[in-house]
Amino acid sequence: MSTPEHETRIYPPPEAIARQAHVSGMDAYRQLCDEAERDYQGYWARLAREFVTWRQPFTQVLDESQAPFFKWFEDGTLNVSYNCLDLNVERGLGDKTAIVFETDDGQVSRHTYRQLLERTCQLANALREAGVKKGDRVVIYMPMSVEGVLAMQACARIGATHSVVFGGFSAQSLRDRIEDAGAVAVITADEQLRGGKQLPLKAIVDEALSLGGCDSVRQVLVYRRTGGNVNFDPARDRWLHDAMAAQPTQCEPEWVGAEHPLFLLYTSGSTGKPKGVQHASGGYLLHAALTTKWTFDLRPDDIFWCTADIGWVTGHTYITYGPLANGATQVVFEGVPTYPDAGRFWRMIQDHKVTIFYTAPTAIRSLIKAAEVNPAADPRNYDLTSLRVLGSVGEPINPAAWEWYHQNVGGGRCPIVDTFWQTETGGHMITPLPGATPLVPGSCSLPFPGIMAAVVDETGKEVPWGQGGILVVKKPWPSMIRTIYGDPERFKKSYYPADFQGKYYLAGDGAVRDAKTGYFTITGRIDDVLNVSGHRMGTMEIESALVSHTELVAEAAVVGRPDDTTGEAVCAFVVLKRPRPEGEEAKRIAKELREWVGKEIGPIAKPKDIRFGDNLPKTRSGKIMRRLLRAIAKGEAITQDTSTLENPAILEQLSQTN
Repeated sequence: MSTPEHETRIYPPPEAIARQAHVSGMDAYRQLCDEAERDYQGYWARLAREFVTWRQPFTQVLDESQAPFFKWFEDGTLNVSYNCLDLNVERGLGDKTAIVFETDDGQVSRHTYRQLLERTCQLANALREAGVKKGDRVVIYMPMSVEGVLAMQACARIGATHSVVFGGFSAQSLRDRIEDAGAVAVITADEQLRGGKQLPLKAIVDEALSLGGCDSVRQVLVYRRTGGNVNFDPARDRWLHDAMAAQPTQCEPEWVGAEHPLFLLYTSGSTGKPKGVQHASGGYLLHAALTTKWTFDLRPDDIFWCTADIGWVTGHTYITYGPLANGATQVVFEGVPTYPDAGRFWRMIQDHKVTIFYTAPTAIRSLIKAAEVNPAADPRNYDLTSLRVLGSVGEPINPAAWEWYHQNVGGGRCPIVDTFWQTETGGHMITPLPGATPLVPGSCSLPFPGIMAAVVDETGKEVPWGQGGILVVKKPWPSMIRTIYGDPERFKKSYYPADFQGKYYLAGDGAVRDAKTGYFTITGRIDDVLNVSGHRMGTMEIESALVSHTELVAEAAVVGRPDDTTGEAVCAFVVLKRPRPEGEEAKRIAKELREWVGKEIGPIAKPKDIRFGDNLPKTRSGKIMRRLLRAIAKGEAITQDTSTLENPAILEQLSQTN
């Protein structure tokens, strides 16, 4: 979503923030960038010593000998859980509130750093007793909860590699991730509460394990969240509270090398198979801690709230690791922004005196609509004066939503950090800094100090400012993806393609830099990956789910189209194994296929539009012309050349919605 040409309004940093910010003013920002330009390795080494406590200090900063498989701080050893928990207790913050947890139904509990440390140790000891050891993979399929954070920290403590799967994914999607990771254990819950509804988790784990391919799993630990009835296999399943109760509250950390895999997080690719993005311990922790402090100008007395789920990378970096590594107090929320009404976010900010609020444009846009019809959803009816910094994450935020967020939530006084980054980058790549960067609505502004971002053409040559192109990063950075788990060739092909001689990291997004300011604006994905409400899904994955309905579907093609609420919506074009349906029959079959995709992948993947055709627009060589389908999905007139189409008449047929 590009910034309109007429969008020239600039908001300078508020003087009160700029005066005492960690990065104060553009001169300070430029000095950091200049330091990185002059001595790139020295810059990152300085920050690694400042933001990370090492058991054994590193002597080598960056190893490029096996590029693009870069290694950072390789001979240093550390423990990520120690950096997040023990250190804060040792520094006298043991009684400081680390997490304020609010449940879906409004119950509030507070958890100190000492309590988190003790419970993490108990869970870590329980995992060790179950035979989980350094280097093993553990899948976490949990609701938003303190226990979810503990599970991640406990894995880090014993050197196990966690792989969190979002609680909205189906049994098949969960099975695929368990199998690919070779997980030896699963940590889950009986159910999760969202929007007043009890949704199964343990039952989905049982189904996933019954599908085959998960023989590596030896134990399933179950957090009792709702007390709902679940099936129990006594040889495999154990209640989490029972497993922890028998364990001591001390657990010696497993000291690991900086390159030890901290986690795998599966993200959609342009092929149907999800990619296990592998992150290393040292470099990731550095960037998580650093960006949390600088991007949000985090202070010791702040109340930080990131509304993401731990199933996504935002919840990893800006809930489980970044805030805790900085000794912050944060809010963790189980529910959804519209339950019991669409004023939930604003009421929580008011009640918990939140000072830093980080959410997604999708949530903002849906709450704008709600506020227009319901006074309870209007943020101006709440006391939001505690807010100091606002953030946006997951997708570009359009200028109109930016302005509404700035005026109605931030009272016109809070800078908005519009952050661009990815699962693969580990943390912020392009973002304003609240005390330094003048803000332009719709633009993520300038690279984080030390990130060498550029816009290039298809040959890797930088394009002039004002001209659109492909977003790349020219130098490796500490928190970058290390590989795709079990598939190093796919890693190279996906992120260091031969088109750029394997020199630049390919972000997979298009971008343009403002002709005057050099500010970056992200213009959307350049591959077959959709961004729906900040969640990345491969079109191939959804197409595969549709055609797996072998009784009905002969062929399917999926594209994205702009959507006012979710940013991008899934639009599916389907050829059935029966005559093309019309009217009520078309609506019924479309509903059945939506539910099918929801079951195969998860509710987030359900197509918003399903259109039926006798066939799909193909060239005479059999290639589906997706550019025409994208135009149809957007409701645009077909002005492109269709002379190579085998069946031009099909375009009119596919333009009909159901």
